[in-house]
Amino acid sequence: MSLPIFASSTFPLDMIKTIELFAGVGGFRVGLERVNKKLEKQAYGVVWSNQWEPSTTTQHASRIYENKFGSGNHSNVSIEDVDVKDIPDHDMLVGGFPCQDYSVATTLKNSKGLLGKKGVLWWSIHRILNEKKKKPKYLFLENVDRLLKSPSNQRGRDFAVMLKGLDELGYAVEWRVVNAADYGFPQRRRRIFFLGFHKTSDLYKRMKKASAEEWIREEGIMAKSFPVDSDLKFAQPFDIKGDLKEVSDDFGKGMKVSPFLNSGIMFDGHIYTAKAIPSYEGEKAALRSVLVNESEVPEEYFIDEADRDKWTYLKGAKKEIRKSSTGFEYNYSEGGMVFPDPLDEPSRTIITGEGGKSPSRFKHVITTKKGLRRLLPIELERLNMFPDNHTELEGVADAKRAFLMGNALVVGIIERVAEVLAEEIDR
Repeated sequence: MSLPIFASSTFPLDMIKTIELFAGVGGFRVGLERVNKKLEKQAYGVVWSNQWEPSTTTQHASRIYENKFGSGNHSNVSIEDVDVKDIPDHDMLVGGFPCQDYSVATTLKNSKGLLGKKGVLWWSIHRILNEKKKKPKYLFLENVDRLLKSPSNQRGRDFAVMLKGLDELGYAVEWRVVNAADYGFPQRRRRIFFLGFHKTSDLYKRMKKASAEEWIREEGIMAKSFPVDSDLKFAQPFDIKGDLKEVSDDFGKGMKVSPFLNSGIMFDGHIYTAKAIPSYEGEKAALRSVLVNESEVPEEYFIDEADRDKWTYLKGAKKEIRKSSTGFEYNYSEGGMVFPDPLDEPSRTIITGEGGKSPSRFKHVITTKKGLRRLLPIELERLNMFPDNHTELEGVADAKRAFLMGNALVVGIIERVAEVLAEEIDR
């Protein structure tokens, strides 16, 4: 077990004190620690972390997190129940928060804060930022890319609610949708990453001086981390008008498509957004690169020949009549999937249902000399760029390890952004 990177209450003066929310098995932290090693200094230190899974009695992710990083300053209760006074002051807040309905339920009287729906964890981030007298200078957050266009009846409302809330709290924001495979990583995993800079930070002041086009194309943290083609397709700039409740009620009504494209910035309530095309000419990792030697694969991971037809059916194209539980007949169709998965390309996205022996449309299946087989937990960890056997722990079954990787992020993205961010802060 590695020691916590906050070995005492005395931190290097230039260390970026960080809290990790919705920590899972520690993807953000693994990336930050790799930057420390690469830069040969303690650029980042996680001074507090929180992980809570409401749907399970055994807190597998939290147990793995504590096993890897220690239990000091780690919280394993619902973030909604944590008093902000118990969270240490910090320079940066990071986390991959759940994708939910982020609408505003009601405003709080005599307060700048808002009360969102119970259980909607974005409002826990908002509460921390609102109540902290010394607000963190930097935010580094991750979510699924459909955040930019949800919900279906108010396109872009959820993201607009977040941007409006952050604007009121004194933050500028830049965002980018990144498909990890576009930049040489071994998995096709598309996620939105957004960075916030508080008005007390130098990066906020530098964004203010730059043009939106310069920042999105070359000057911003995301642009320096993940270069884009110089030919940006900008939409018409717009403002997010009204208070948070009005944004929640009205933004996106009547829109068929979201006004938010895959990259952009928000500064002082003004939105500048563009379609960015990745620009990458380096090496590209393929699924083959993460595989273990065949001699290391347990027999249970090989597909039973008796199940081959069922796997083939589930993976194949379908156009058939199905009957609901109430007896209603309907036409059902879906496209086919490549089966088995190609080894010379980046893998498909890992999902939470990856584990277990039962045939499935979405589990990865590869061809080996001994026959078809599923992927091992260590191979799923490698697709997300975690250390080998990061999730291995007594009492954590292989199916649960696969589930946790389905919920995780690609650590290489965190590492690359965090390295650029540390260097830009040093400037």
